[in-house]
Order: sequence, then structure tokens, then C-alpha cells
Amino acid sequence: MSKILGISAFYHDSAATLLVDGEIIAAAQEERFTRKKHDERYPFNAVQYILNTSKLKLGDIDHIVFFEKPFLKFERLLETYLAFAPRGFKSFSLAMPIWLREKLFQKNFLFNLLCQHDPKFKDIDKIKFSEHHFSHAASAFYPSPFEEAVILTLDGVGEWATTTLAIGKKNNIEMLKEIYFPHSLGLLYSAFTYYIGFKVNSGEYKVMGLAPYGKPIYKEKILQNLVDVKKDGSFRLNMDFFNYATGLTMTSKKFSKLFGQPIRRPDKDLLKQFHMDIAASIQAVTEEIVLKLSKNISEKYKIKNLCLAGGVALNCVANGKILKEGIFKKIWVQPAAGDAGGSLGAALAYWHQELEKVRVVKSKIDGMKGSYLGPSYNEQEIEKTLKSLGAKFEKYGEKELIDKVATELNNEKTIGWFQGRMEFGPRSLGARSIIADPRSDKMQKELNLKVKFRESFRPFAPSVLREDVNSWFDLNTDSPYMLMVADIKKRIQIPMSENDQKLFGIEKLNVKRSSIPAVTHVDYSARIQTVHEETNPKYHKLLKKFKDITGCPILVNTSFNIRGEPIVCNVKDAFKCFMGTNLDILVCENFILHKDMQDKSLQINYKQETKLD
Repeated sequence: MSKILGISAFYHDSAATLLVDGEIIAAAQEERFTRKKHDERYPFNAVQYILNTSKLKLGDIDHIVFFEKPFLKFERLLETYLAFAPRGFKSFSLAMPIWLREKLFQKNFLFNLLCQHDPKFKDIDKIKFSEHHFSHAASAFYPSPFEEAVILTLDGVGEWATTTLAIGKKNNIEMLKEIYFPHSLGLLYSAFTYYIGFKVNSGEYKVMGLAPYGKPIYKEKILQNLVDVKKDGSFRLNMDFFNYATGLTMTSKKFSKLFGQPIRRPDKDLLKQFHMDIAASIQAVTEEIVLKLSKNISEKYKIKNLCLAGGVALNCVANGKILKEGIFKKIWVQPAAGDAGGSLGAALAYWHQELEKVRVVKSKIDGMKGSYLGPSYNEQEIEKTLKSLGAKFEKYGEKELIDKVATELNNEKTIGWFQGRMEFGPRSLGARSIIADPRSDKMQKELNLKVKFRESFRPFAPSVLREDVNSWFDLNTDSPYMLMVADIKKRIQIPMSENDQKLFGIEKLNVKRSSIPAVTHVDYSARIQTVHEETNPKYHKLLKKFKDITGCPILVNTSFNIRGEPIVCNVKDAFKCFMGTNLDILVCENFILHKDMQDKSLQINYKQETKLD
């Protein structure tokens, strides 16, 4: 039995993955254990979880593969400094001590960290290194349900590459084309994230969610001044407007001058129509580049399947546009498309490419097991924890529990749903989810303001039975990882009145647009998760029961956390979130907790504890 441990760390979203004979056994992000969002440190807890759950010692692991090559990254840092010198000396001088102390000699650094798990671990030669974008490409292709596919990776930056094109056939990946730093679609989007006043490497979701409230009136200004896009989708950025290559900020003064307003200060400046229009404009530019790249590679290589990875692949609106235009017959996106997925890709790349092992394609869904790859807790553990926390709870059989929860959802209760193995990747997929009735026209605002403590415009996703997806949405394919956006069916849309159409920005939020308003975005779209009996039978049963009661096979599904906090990992995290928010009910496996039955002294002011995300 060959055991491979994949690790990604030291930039953001550090994670660890275990493969046994090429099968994905476990994967988790460090942030879930440390409760530090996007934790970039060595994933000690994630590695320890993997060793514990698989009953292995570190010495039992055959190969340990890191997701990128530090020497190549160091080369980029040096060459970038020389290219822009003397600009950038401050950021260079801040980066150098860390590189010389830790990052450059990473094999020894990693070895010493790994020894924390097992002081008897002696074999430093077990540590190998993959390339950043090859790790992304491997994470996208090898678990996909395709024998052959074009692989497009788009992110901020790896070692040098920011965009790569590869072809995957059976167990082999061939890298064909690359766009290099500082020309990066991911960093372009992040620059606008920064300009709108959101946090880079975190707030990009907000920009995408804000975009439908605006109009892309700055699109041409962006294309004429900031980015030169060729017919084939390749691009170059005008670095006069950006500061990320040399400075400590994303944008230069010239950037703010071009758009006529300073960078928004999130603690002082309100979101205005201007910011919504800026968001709409960069989203439109991103979609144009992604569509041009997709069309070009589809026409050139005549391959019907597309795999996507890298942070930009989490832009589900752009993904939905590729699907809608029929550029490829099928699209598969790695659910942990960002750097966390690099741990998975590094391990898979070593297994298939270096060890030349045969790839077994699972064509019905994929090789990710629904991305339910994290920790789970048995009923004894849950009961013991709940008692230690002073919680009041009742235990039910599965059928009775499903009946009760579906009834409470129909009564517009908001529910924390904690079941099975935690999801790998940034989305909650029905294991660590907050769920609610999508037919309620007050639910979006209520969940955002009273439960998630975040901006009211943030959209929610529908979980829908796979067999019913095409009856409610303009989509007839699997979307198990909430990475495709499609329109709500016309039959359930509510047309806007003349007065509604005159509304601007956030005012649009209060207009009821369909019979499932809580998951209908202002442009009549939704970010869809199809729920499959094979990968999440309990959640599938709940949706079926809700459909039996209401005729609606859909639930609101949002991540089980609040603003600025990672998704809950264990029962203690779930109970804390439950008692610090306005959630009505918590369901942990077969235990139900009602808020009005809990000891009032256990309630916490969760809202004040968390920072802006």
C-alpha cells in the first residue's frame, strides 16, 4: 500500500491531504482547527487529523509532497525586485529575512515541522516538491470524471505562472502554455477587491456578489487602461496602475485617479453605487477574459471536456457563462480550487506522474467523494461534548429526525446542520451548513444580518435534489460543489414592475423576484448545489422530505459560520456559533437542540468577537 501525504502552506489556506494507492482518503484545511481564517501556517492540525483518522504514524507515509517549489518562487522575488528597482525596496527588505530564515531552505524547515508529529521520523528524502500550477492542474484533472480534458488554471501567482493551459489524458498531464507574473487575472480581481475596501484573498466572493447590483460602466476604461486582452484571451497588465509587484498595497495612486475616487475604507466609508458599478465592471472583464481563453482552447484542441482550478475557478458566475455558451460539452471544477487544493494536487501528481500509476476514472460523479473528506464525530463523542457544554438536547432516530427538521424548516426556522465528514474547500455542502426555507422573502436579509452578521447584499445558494434541478433552474448537469451559476426558470420568476426597475443598488434587494426569493439573486440567477444520494444520503433525504411537505425540492444552504470566522469543524464550534447567533435550532447528527430550551447564561455576544472579513 502506497501512502502519500500532500501539503500546501505558507501563503494562504494551508491544508493536508492523504492518498492511499491513489484514492483520496482525507483532506482538511488548517483554518478549521485553529479558527484563524485562511491560516497560512504549517498545517500541523490538518496533518495530525490525517494521521489520527488513518491510524498512521508519520514514518508509515511513503512520500510527502509539498505543493510548490520554493527556489522558483525565490527566483521570481529576486527578478521582480531587479526589474522594478529601486522601487519595491521596502517590501523586498521585509520579505528577505523570512525567506532566508524559513522559506528558501524549506526542505529542512518542513522536516523539522514534520518531526513534531513523530520525533522518530528521520527520512528527509521522503519530502518532494511539485510545481504550484502543476499541483492545481493535477487537482483539477485527476479526480475529474474525464478520460481526457483541457485543464485551465487561473489564480494570483504560483512560482512564476499565473495562468496555465494543460492537456490531461488518462494518467498524464502535459503543460502547454503559461502567462507569467506580474500579469495575473487573479491579482487584477484582487486589486479591485482591495480598491472596493474588501480583504484580498477573502473578499473576492463579495465583489462577485456585489456585481449584479451595479452596471459595468467602467469595463471599457479597464480594458483601455489596465489590461490589454488579445483575441485568444491572453492578456498583459499595465503595471503603472498596480503596486503588488513592488509595494505593500495592491493599487497605485494612478489607479484611484483613473476611477476618480480613493480606496474605500471599510470601517468608515459606506458602499455606494460607484462601488457596485466597479464590481460589475471587473466581473464583466473577468468573464470576457475567461470566455475568450475557453473559446480559443476549445477551437484549437477540439477536446470536449474542461477542468478548472486556481482561485479564479471559484468565480462561479464566470464558470456558469462557459457552460451556458456551450463552449465545452462538460466542465468539472475542483471544489478546493484555491491553494488548499494544492495539497491534493501535489499528492495526485506524484502518484500518477512520477510513480506512473494507472488512473481509474469514476465517470458517474468523480473521485472527490462529494468533497466530504474532513473529520466526523460519532454519537458518543457528540453526546459527551454537548453534556460538557451544558446543552439541552433530544435524540431521535433518523426518520423521525428528518421529519422534524423538514417541518421546522417549513415553519421558517433557521437551522445549523452538522452531519458526517466536514467539507474540503471553501463551500459548505450539507455537512457544516446553515439551512432554511428558500420560499421566505425575508430569509436572505435575516440570515445575513441576524445570523451571519454580514452585509445584506451577500447572496445565498440553493441546495436542490439533482433529479429536480432542471425543473427549477436553467441547468441540467451536476453541480455538486456550488461552482456553477444559472438562471431561475422563467415559470417561477416574478417580473419587475416599472417602479422596481427604477431602483438602484441595494434597494433592489427588497424586490421579490421568484417563488424562491431567498436564493434568487437580483439578476434572476442562483449559485446551485446539486445534492446526490450517493455522496450525502442524509441531506438528500431531508430535501426529499421537505419536497413532500412543500412541493419545493430546494433549501437555502450557507456556510455554518459567521463573518470573519472559518466554517465550524467540531461540535464545540457548532454550539458556540448556535449560541452566539439567532439560529433557532442546531442539529448534530441525530441530536436536536432548540434555542429557547438552552440556558440563557450560555449565550455569547459573538458579533463583537469577530473582525471584518
